[in-house]
Amino acid sequence: MTTVTYSIPNINCGHCVHTIQTEVSELAGVTEVRASSQTKTAVITFDSPATDEAIKKLLTQINYPAVN
Repeated sequence: MTTVTYSIPNINCGHCVHTIQTEVSELAGVTEVRASSQTKTAVITFDSPATDEAIKKLLTQINYPAVN
């Protein structure tokens, strides 16, 4: 398992948090997603077949690009 904290400046409210958690958790291999509008981060735990690149790509596709 890998856990990565992504900085996502576009997180502004509970709806943003819900969207990120819902969309990213559907990615195969993702086991946990915790997004926060207070810290503007998402902590994502994943294993294969999910990858860092795939998660970043998905975040960009749903308009919450990671800056790290």
